[in-house]
Amino acid sequence: MVDNHKHRKSIENRLARIEGHVRSVKQMSVEGRDCGELLIQLAAIRSAVDSCGKLILKDHLQGCVVDAVKHGDEEKVLEDLNKSIDQFIR
Repeated sequence: MVDNHKHRKSIENRLARIEGHVRSVKQMSVEGRDCGELLIQLAAIRSAVDSCGKLILKDHLQGCVVDAVKHGDEEKVLEDLNKSIDQFIR
């Protein structure tokens, strides 16, 4: 099976950083840090998650969608792509 996901390693690295960041913010909360500091860090995490989602979507477009179009089922491709976008952007 050919892996059409060029950004897979980058995505895994980003998710690992996000995971560490979330653990750090949890620890900040346990330590009773200022709410403003927690909110700033949560905003940074949200931005990182959104950025990672965009990269996954890009990977999906460049890999899965292009491959599916080459194999001819364009209607199913569009249906799946629309579903993916709807699930990501709520």
